[in-house]
Amino acid sequence: MKCYYDFHIHTALSPCGHVDMSPNNIVNMAKICDLNAIAITDHNSCENVKVVMELANEQDIIVVPAMEIETREEIHMVCFFSEITDVYNVQEIVYSALPNIKNRTNIFGDQLIFDENDSVVGENDRFLSTAANLSIDELFNICDKLGGVAVPAHIDRPSYSILSNLGLIPDQLPVTTVEVSKYVDDFDKYQEEYKSFNMIQSSDAHDLEALIFQHRFIEVEELSVQGIIHYLRSKRDIK
Repeated sequence: MKCYYDFHIHTALSPCGHVDMSPNNIVNMAKICDLNAIAITDHNSCENVKVVMELANEQDIIVVPAMEIETREEIHMVCFFSEITDVYNVQEIVYSALPNIKNRTNIFGDQLIFDENDSVVGENDRFLSTAANLSIDELFNICDKLGGVAVPAHIDRPSYSILSNLGLIPDQLPVTTVEVSKYVDDFDKYQEEYKSFNMIQSSDAHDLEALIFQHRFIEVEELSVQGIIHYLRSKRDIK
């Protein structure tokens, strides 16, 4: 069945996220966009995922527990999991691997934590938009052991992508799915070039307006978090 998705959305917990990127605003915009599933992928943190999941459940929208992790190689990876406890476990690993740098709100912006009413209940004072001391190989192993999946983010971008930083997708990495940014017009051309991988295209939204774009769908066996994870973890059937 078709699953219309946006698997790369930032809340205001990400220092580059607009203050309007609150849980209710994101869920309501996803409803307006007729999305079946979304993922909250804040930088190196998942502290707003649970509240978005709870609110989205009331709107019959699936939220995949996720986060965007920056590896030691300065590569952005969007990492998806079946259970909220798994993404919390990875968050602790990432927090311990981040440099001990405090966020400078006057330069990078606030890192806000919300409740179900969009009230700010806290701020993360560590600087989240930086590289963790985890290699890309280590991150793949961590995700795989938890039954999750690590997806190279926005491979078309000239920075913070696996292609810009490594020049290729190494054969030894168990990559099953890659992501291109919303700025890619010729999706089919990219899919043909990287035909051995599943390909997704998401908004990488840091503001509400960015959530409104031509959304894509994937074909899943089951419209659920588990069905989505199964798709992302599966090797593409090349015909």
